[in-house]
Amino acid sequence: MAAIDKVRILVVGDSGVGKTSLVHLICHNQPVGNPGWTIGCSVEVKLHEYKVGTPSEKTYFLELWDIGGSTSHANSRSIFYNPVHGVILVHDLTNRKSHQNLRKWLAEVLNRESHKDSNGYDYDPEQFAGNQTPVLVVGTKADQAERLRENVLSRVSSVAEECGADEINLDCNQEKCVAPGSTNAVKLSRFFDKVIERRFYTGNQVGGNRIPYSPNVNI
Repeated sequence: MAAIDKVRILVVGDSGVGKTSLVHLICHNQPVGNPGWTIGCSVEVKLHEYKVGTPSEKTYFLELWDIGGSTSHANSRSIFYNPVHGVILVHDLTNRKSHQNLRKWLAEVLNRESHKDSNGYDYDPEQFAGNQTPVLVVGTKADQAERLRENVLSRVSSVAEECGADEINLDCNQEKCVAPGSTNAVKLSRFFDKVIERRFYTGNQVGGNRIPYSPNVNI
């Protein structure tokens, strides 16, 4: 049996926004009963069919790295940031501050080799303009936001706009939020395809076809 290639996707955001619940829902298609606090990092793995239903269909492993959001570990998180092939930015729809902080999280990942203090990362939209790492913005606790009559459900995330990223809003306690064929599931699959495309395929064309990229080093 041929080895299955893999990609690493970082899942980052403030502590308590629901990253662990999101990762469990994506990887197991069911809610987690009682998620604990993530200290450092935890990793879940999911099989993904790239370009499903096309002649290019191929199976890949997705490694979702759930990064603990505690400020007490801010200066040591960078050890989990290499390599990175995609980023999921997670915020709580009932907590505007968690959305504002997504810029800091993105800056922290993009500047992962600068070894700055945790407060030294400044998000620069121009810097991201040249970055090729795919980004997805996810808003959690949509059920609570709806009960609070927050208008965030209909408002486009400014961070997503700046990144040119897709965004989804969901309730991590409802498996139907990522049910096959749903809008969220389609956006997730599209994001995963983009991560794989950027990691394993070059932009070179031969006879109109992309050339698969097969690195000699393991990730």
